[in-house]
Amino acid sequence: MDMMRTTSEQFRYVAVEKQVMEQIEHGVLRPGDKLPSLRKQSSRLRVSLATVNQAYLELERKGVVEARPKSGFFVRSGFRGTLESPCRTPSDLVPTSATRGELIRTVFKGVGREDILPFGVATIGQELLPIKALSRILISMVREMPMAAAQYEPIEGDPELRRQIALRVTEDGVSSRAEEVIVTSGCQEALNIALRVLTRPGDIVLIAAPAYYCFLHLLENLGLRAVEISSCPENGINPEDVRRAVTLHDVKACIFNPNFNNPDGSLTPDEAKKEIVSILSKKDIPLIEDEVYADIYFGPVRPLSCRAFDSKGLVIQCSSFSKTLAPGYRVGWIMPGRYFTKAFEVKATTNICSATPTQRAVAEYLRAGQYQRHLKRLRGGIEEQMRHMHCLIARYFPETTRVTRPTGGAVLWLELASSVDSVKYFYRALEKGIGVAPGVAFSSQDKFSNYIRLSCGHAVSQDLEAGIQVLGELARSMGT
Repeated sequence: MDMMRTTSEQFRYVAVEKQVMEQIEHGVLRPGDKLPSLRKQSSRLRVSLATVNQAYLELERKGVVEARPKSGFFVRSGFRGTLESPCRTPSDLVPTSATRGELIRTVFKGVGREDILPFGVATIGQELLPIKALSRILISMVREMPMAAAQYEPIEGDPELRRQIALRVTEDGVSSRAEEVIVTSGCQEALNIALRVLTRPGDIVLIAAPAYYCFLHLLENLGLRAVEISSCPENGINPEDVRRAVTLHDVKACIFNPNFNNPDGSLTPDEAKKEIVSILSKKDIPLIEDEVYADIYFGPVRPLSCRAFDSKGLVIQCSSFSKTLAPGYRVGWIMPGRYFTKAFEVKATTNICSATPTQRAVAEYLRAGQYQRHLKRLRGGIEEQMRHMHCLIARYFPETTRVTRPTGGAVLWLELASSVDSVKYFYRALEKGIGVAPGVAFSSQDKFSNYIRLSCGHAVSQDLEAGIQVLGELARSMGT
């Protein structure tokens, strides 16, 4: 098997490391087992001895294997391998007012500090983002066209950026035109526009919990009520839960994150998305689809969006480049379907238009054809960081800990012992200089009190590994 032909976008040693990890996770290699020799592995995988050695040394660094003098590499006797995934919570379908604003503000204020280890914010490390390339484009554009850079763009956004976004969405399987795109200042503004277009105070919005806490913050600020269905870590959203919810309640809109839900990383299968769109279409209920993590997939192909199955313009797609290019540029978009005119009006009365320089810089970066190459590197980097985090969680956290195994996105969802209060855990971690996101922030109800979310967006340095060890010790002490 020539594995390198299928992993050309990754460093070769990472591909070797990944395969060994999969063998351990599936029980092919067990604690105490000897790994294939460097020469045998090199011959089997058609890579150099140095590549195999580097992969084994990386696994040793992560505490997965150990080297024994004159004997080779062995799976560490104490390595516990794959932890179980968190349990699925039931859907009770009771309308609830979201009241998490104060907690969410506290979390933002705490985990956003520069002196805090960044497990609590879902950001991507600068080492994985094309900051220098974007900066060169931005500086050149401002220098060469200073007057244009200082002017307003059209309300709906820079024409070239809209064209490039439409091309990207079309490449992802949904035929799109530039005229369907409105540029926004990040995905959060896109979601805000969509909710303001579709709802009025007191309306019911269907969400899948655990749900991104900014969804809940938006619902609270707009005076909306939430009905929660369950998001399953393995299979995402169950269409039957959607059917039951829209039958029981007068749902005005749904807001879902079907491709790598934040915080549990779940992926709703394409067939389930198709069924969900069909169920909502029959009742003329619009769906707001957050696609911000959809480009960070670890499989061979990008999962389809719900919009791919929409024939009535009911799916409003929202996304941004905050997770893939530059969060501070605040470049996002909304494709509002049949609600374009209303969305345009809300955008016009919110901030007239998004910033000109960053719109044009991103448009040029996309036009130059650099984005796809960058995404390959980004996906490989985040997948490697997530795999490393899994190893460290298995090593340092109590063996009863449950953790998700997403196939994309950049976050992990952990279920701790039932006696752990995630808010107290958040404050105690913060005292030790470590940020986490407490589970209760991801529901409008009293759920997930013993869950936490950890970000995998940053390379695991010695400081971050030490932070994971402290978090594991904290989980152990609070769980007894």
